[in-house]
Amino acid sequence: MPWTNIQADDSRSPVRFGSEEQPVRELSYREAIREALSQALEMDERVFLMGEGIDDPGGVFGTTVGLMEKFGEKRVMDCPVAENGMTGVAIGAAICGMRPVFIHMRADFLPMCMDQIINHAAKWSYMTGGKVKVPLTIRAVIGRGWGSAAQHSQSLQALFAHIPGLKVVMPASPYDAKGLLLGSIAADGPTVVIEHRWLYDQKEGVPEKPYVIHAGKGAVRREGTDVTIVATSYMVYEALRAASELQLKGISAEVIDLRSVQPVDEGLIIESVKKTGRLIAADTGWKVCGVSAEVAALAAEKAYDCLKAPVKRVCLPAAPAPASAVLERAYYPGFEDIVRAAEEMR
Repeated sequence: MPWTNIQADDSRSPVRFGSEEQPVRELSYREAIREALSQALEMDERVFLMGEGIDDPGGVFGTTVGLMEKFGEKRVMDCPVAENGMTGVAIGAAICGMRPVFIHMRADFLPMCMDQIINHAAKWSYMTGGKVKVPLTIRAVIGRGWGSAAQHSQSLQALFAHIPGLKVVMPASPYDAKGLLLGSIAADGPTVVIEHRWLYDQKEGVPEKPYVIHAGKGAVRREGTDVTIVATSYMVYEALRAASELQLKGISAEVIDLRSVQPVDEGLIIESVKKTGRLIAADTGWKVCGVSAEVAALAAEKAYDCLKAPVKRVCLPAAPAPASAVLERAYYPGFEDIVRAAEEMR
């Protein structure tokens, strides 16, 4: 099997952003994704890519540029605007032994595929007693800017994290973008990989050889003793900036990059909260029934006696995203909100 000999990096802190321990070679987030896809296509003939516009000159924010020319249209396939039907095709191919990667330019259109993802991709292995595998990877892009507004910038990770049988990962760094994507393609079950488009220009040391990171492991990006900040996706960078600001105010913040929202690295979160006694959950989505709610509930269930203050959550306000740039600045939380939350917990 082509995936059995690939190194697995399941440590909780494989790379610290900006550390001297990183490999010399740097890739951007988009380049790391493109390299992962290229290597997967090279290693395993069962892997193929499908999605709307993946062979366009823009190549899904640059992540699929040149792959159709390199591997041909039978393995890098443009799809019609028929998300639900195409998801069914991808699931069927996975059940028959292929390893499809279905790429969506916007997570906002995944709700059209909910029946296929929830009632089929997530359930077939369970309903057949494990005899049928569904090795399907779904890439979806979230993020704000350019007036994307209410229908093109939603963070819907909590919808999928709620469903047994699905895994959901949200890589924040280029290193994780490559490793988590390859780990998803190598897995025998369906995984939703959610990327934030504000991350595509981030650069970091990324090994050239293939490696996999399996879902379920968070990473400590900065150690601290006074407050734990658990963040997802782009909010990891806001959390790190907040931690630097808090250090100037005499508050030592530990930043955890959740990386995987289903499953969640419970042990890492609880270990940190027991050390700091305070918890802030910073998510790209909404509060109600969201990832931040799960993190808060976890602390309440398993570290209640260690909490020195109520849990704080930094998320989107309970309203659809606006189109105006001015309103966007007011709508989206940032490092200042995290700093304010930490100061209120003194």
